[in-house]
Amino acid sequence: MLNAAQEVPAHPLAGTRAASPGRVAVTRLRLTDFRNYREVGLVLGGEPVVLTGANGAGKTNLLEALSFLAPGRGLRGARLAEIDRRRAAAEATATSGGWAVAAVIGTRRGKVEIGTGRDLGSAAGDPGPGAERRIVRIDGVPAKSQALLGERVGVLWLTPAMDRLFLEGPSGRRRFLDRLVLALDPAHAAHVGAYEQALRERSRLLRDALLLNRPADPAWLAALEQVLAERGVAVAAGRREVVRLLDRACAEGERPFPRGRLTLMGVVEGWLDDMPALAAEAKLAAALAAGRREDAQSGGAAIGPHRSDLGVAVANGTAAGLASTGEQKALLISIVLAQARLRRAIRGEAPLLLLDEVAAHLDAGRRAALLAALVELEGQAWVTGTDAALFAALRGRARFLSVAAGTLSPTVF
Repeated sequence: MLNAAQEVPAHPLAGTRAASPGRVAVTRLRLTDFRNYREVGLVLGGEPVVLTGANGAGKTNLLEALSFLAPGRGLRGARLAEIDRRRAAAEATATSGGWAVAAVIGTRRGKVEIGTGRDLGSAAGDPGPGAERRIVRIDGVPAKSQALLGERVGVLWLTPAMDRLFLEGPSGRRRFLDRLVLALDPAHAAHVGAYEQALRERSRLLRDALLLNRPADPAWLAALEQVLAERGVAVAAGRREVVRLLDRACAEGERPFPRGRLTLMGVVEGWLDDMPALAAEAKLAAALAAGRREDAQSGGAAIGPHRSDLGVAVANGTAAGLASTGEQKALLISIVLAQARLRRAIRGEAPLLLLDEVAAHLDAGRRAALLAALVELEGQAWVTGTDAALFAALRGRARFLSVAAGTLSPTVF
């Protein structure tokens, strides 16, 4: 956590204004041995933050650090040991403490301090389980689960890799949807984590039985399938409700962004249209038991919310994947802005928005509309780009920082 000695940042950049009461904003941030940052500290107000610099300077790394204020593996989905700063030869013998992120965040309920980093008991690059353990402290107290982060702050992001979200396979859309659900339902992360763990254990049990040519333990399989049924229906129900709410919010969105229409496609989600959750759980458990032989051969499970997909179309019914590149980017932004408004209405405060290279593929009118929306949101936005001129409309209303080789300085116009 930040202490008195650390409150003077490595690059002293005082905030232009204090965070407004109820406005969600990072007011202090410190990174240690994170990607290309040896150590950097910021003192901020509640205004948007614009990070500009050349490709490879570390802009996305800073957003990735902020994404670890939420449950999960961050906006890149990287292995935790890969995030440790690569040390120069002169430092090769220095002891690495692993990467760390510490932040003070202003929220509607007051400030919250979050500290997180890779388990210090594991050496950098260690392929063992310790390399993938993340420590989380909230207000100085070790958190029993990352899921508790979702109770304190919501974080949403868009990255250039997501520009192809509507063109590639459904796994990326499921991850995107789960992040949207998490912003409204902090328990969703625990449901998804438990479901995925049980799915892996069942697959391993079936695979081992197939290789050894002997039946798997039926009691163990039944127990795993019951977990899959309970957690899987909870995952499907959470996604289903958020898609319903978000579809309405997107339909009521303001121009010039497209008014997207969202649907959720999946077998379990369809069952929930026709039966209560308990009946859907029983049906899913039975389907998993009946499919053991086929699942052993395929190495997965033929049915469950891990097979679902998010359908997105523009208002005239055209599938998002058939729209132009610019229209797809505008559609993604429209969904994220709608979700920010939805979280504000339901949970009483907006999320932090992390928008990497967000101006790419946007025309001047949509870029101006986005920047105006970011100022009006009650959640702090962090945006990146190579050219500060693209964000000139935010001058005087945002903090501009130049990024170069893992260092930060005020932008000079």
